[in-house]
Amino acid sequence: MEDTPVVRLRGIRKSFNVGEPNETEVLHGVDLVVRRGEFVAVMGPSGSGKSTLLNIVGLLDRPTAGSLEITGRETTGLDEAELTRLRGHTIGFVFQYHHLINAFSAVENVMMPMLGAGGVGREDMARRASDLIARVGLAPWADQPAGRLSGGQQQRVAVARGLAMEPALLLADEPTGNLDTKSADVVFELLRTVSREQGTSVLFVTHNPELARRCDRIVQVVDGRIAPEAPHPSAR
Repeated sequence: MEDTPVVRLRGIRKSFNVGEPNETEVLHGVDLVVRRGEFVAVMGPSGSGKSTLLNIVGLLDRPTAGSLEITGRETTGLDEAELTRLRGHTIGFVFQYHHLINAFSAVENVMMPMLGAGGVGREDMARRASDLIARVGLAPWADQPAGRLSGGQQQRVAVARGLAMEPALLLADEPTGNLDTKSADVVFELLRTVSREQGTSVLFVTHNPELARRCDRIVQVVDGRIAPEAPHPSAR
């Protein structure tokens, strides 16, 4: 349904070394809702639990307790094959380090998620990848090996790759952290445009308060908990 949240967390807890003397709980009953098309900044100091939270939302790790729904589907009871399938078709990722394959062209890098998910013909994959490369402003460099692109260009390829499966949710983990100010702004605005035009929900992890203020709302993670949300700066 249209009003079904893309992400809903209820009472999410995550512990490491469960049952051992050094068992440590790093998320303490997190509740969070992200609706379709929302662009949400996630902020917090190092060690606050942001990465753990993102890994759980991205179905890369399982919570110790609580409920996690992705596009209305409860995920905590799914097996690994079902999680992989849901992740591949519903969630895109953009990381601080682009993780491109340097010897592959920009287009070939964007095709990788489609190859992994299957169900798309080679010609259709190449066409979709080329369209995405053009969308991020890199059409002249489509066939260039990723290793020959600038840092800002590489990160734009990574954004295109994250959108390859037309995901409902894009998880962007410090995607501008290694970029200069101009390149960071280009990547941020690209993500904002995609969110608005396609209705893609974005969780944007950042330490940059200026970029955070340009998001729809700001979620602060403090000591493994979500802090009460303050009014958005634009509303003050």
